[in-house]
Amino acid sequence: MQYVFLTLIYLIYFFIKSTKTLQFLQQNRYNRGNKFIKYINKHLKNTFFTVELLYIPLLILLWLFNKKYIYVFVIFYVFLSVYKLYVKKHEQKKQPLVYTKRIIRLYLTLIVIYGLALYLGYVLLSKDYFFIYMTLLWILIYFDSYVAIFANIMNTPEEKLVGLYFKKKAMNKLKKMENMKVIGITGSYGKTSSKNILSDILNIKYNAFPTPKNFNTPFGIMRTINEHIDKFNDFFIAEMGACKKGEIKELCDLCHPTYGILTKIGVAHLETFGSEETIQKTKFELIESLPKEGVGILNMDDPKQVSYQGKFKCSILWIAIDNKKADLYAHDIKLSSSGTTFKIHFKDENKDYEFTTKLLGRANIYNILAGVALGNYLNISKDQLVLAVKKVLPVEHRLQMKPYYDMHLIDDAYNANPDGCKMALDVLKMMDGKRIVISSGMIELGDLSDSLHLELGEYMSDKADEVILIGKEQTKMIYKGLIKNKFNEKNIHVLNNIKDAFSLLNKLKDKETYVLLQSDLPDIFNEK
Repeated sequence: MQYVFLTLIYLIYFFIKSTKTLQFLQQNRYNRGNKFIKYINKHLKNTFFTVELLYIPLLILLWLFNKKYIYVFVIFYVFLSVYKLYVKKHEQKKQPLVYTKRIIRLYLTLIVIYGLALYLGYVLLSKDYFFIYMTLLWILIYFDSYVAIFANIMNTPEEKLVGLYFKKKAMNKLKKMENMKVIGITGSYGKTSSKNILSDILNIKYNAFPTPKNFNTPFGIMRTINEHIDKFNDFFIAEMGACKKGEIKELCDLCHPTYGILTKIGVAHLETFGSEETIQKTKFELIESLPKEGVGILNMDDPKQVSYQGKFKCSILWIAIDNKKADLYAHDIKLSSSGTTFKIHFKDENKDYEFTTKLLGRANIYNILAGVALGNYLNISKDQLVLAVKKVLPVEHRLQMKPYYDMHLIDDAYNANPDGCKMALDVLKMMDGKRIVISSGMIELGDLSDSLHLELGEYMSDKADEVILIGKEQTKMIYKGLIKNKFNEKNIHVLNNIKDAFSLLNKLKDKETYVLLQSDLPDIFNEK
C-alpha cells in the first residue's frame, strides 16, 4: 500500500513536470534539426540546477541508514508538486502547451516508459534494493528532458506514418482541385505579414485562402489543405518555413505552387542552417520549383536575391524601393503614426499610382509591393489594388499600433530578426512623444549573435528615450551597444520578466508615450 501511494504521488509530479518539458519540446519543433537538444545544451543551468537536487541528501540518508523511509519520499514529492504548481501559476506563459494529437501520443509513450520502469524497479529492486529503486525514480524525473527526447525518437516511425497518411490525403485533394492555384511564400523574414497582405489583396477579386497563423510546416500545410481548402477557393496561399536545406523543396513537392514570393533573405535560423549560403539556396528552392507558366516575385533591393545564380523555369517579376530598374518600385514614401502613403511605379505602363495603408514600416511596403505585383499579373485592376491595399489590416504582433491604457503600443512581438528589429526602431523614432523600447533580443543567430546584438544596441541608442531589456544574459550585447553609443545608463532597465516591464511603464511614461514591444520571445528563452 505504501508503494502504491508513493507511485501515485510520483506520477502526479511526473504529469506536472512533463507538461513544461513537452511545452519546450513543442516550441522547439519536436527536436527538428536537434533544436531541443541544442536548447538543453545552451541552458544547462536551468535544466539541471533545479529543486530536484534536494532529493540527493535524502538518497544519501537512505544509503547511510538503509531504511525504507517511504513516507519521507512521499512528503518530498508532495512538496515538489505543490512547488511546481505554484511556480506554474505565477510564471509568465506566452505559448502554453497545445494538446495536439502528437502531444497526446507523446504523453502515452512517456506513461509507458515511466510505468514500465516503475514496474520493473518495484519487482526487481524494491524489496532488497530500495535505495537503487528510489535512485531510479529520481533519475527519471531529473533527466526528464532526455526521457522526452527518447520518447520522441520512439514515436518517430508512428509520426512518419501519420504524416504519410495526411500527405497522401492532402495531395489527392489538391489533384481534384484543378482550377485552384497555389502560391508559395518564403523568406527569412516577413512571411506571415506578406501572406496576410497578399490574401487581403487577392480577395478583392478572387477567393483566396492562406495558411492560418504560422502554419508553415508540412503538417501545418497538410492540415490547412485537409481541413479548410474547398472547391470555391481560387488560390491557396502557403507560407513555407524551413530550418535546414531541402525543407522548402519538400513543401513544394507537397503542394506544387504555380506562383512564389521570396520576401527577404537574412540570417534568421543561421544556427540551424549553418551558413548564409545554405539559407540563400534553401529559400530559392521555392522559385526553382515553379513551373514554366509560373511567376516568381523577387526583391531587387536584396543583394542575396540579385546575386543568386540559379536556373528558373518561371518568369520573374522584380520589386524594389531603392532600385528603379525593378518592374514595380515604391517611392515618395510618407510615414505617420496612422499609416503610410506612397506611390508605386509600374514599369509596363510607365505610370505611377498612389497607395495608402494603415501598415507601418518599410518592410510592409515590400510586402505590399509583392502582393500588388502578383495581383496586377492576375488581372486585378489598379483601382481595385489601391482599394485593397487601403483595406489591408495590420497583422497581429507585427508592427501593430494599438492603445495600451494611456499609451500607444507598437506591438512587434513576433519579429526577432536584425532587419525587422531595425525597421521597427525606425518606426518608433518618427513618433512624436516619449519613446520606450522593450526588447528580449534576437534568436538563432549562431556565431553572429554577439555582433548583431551589439549592432542592434548601437542602432537603438538614438531611437529611444528609455530601454527595457528582458534577460540579463540574453541582452548583454544590446546593453554594451547602447553604452558604446553613449546612451544614458540610467535609462536602461534590465529585468527578467516581461510582466515587470509593463509594470515599469507606468513609472516611465509621459503625457504622450510610444512603447515598442520588440521580440517578445517564447517561454523557452526565459532566463528564469
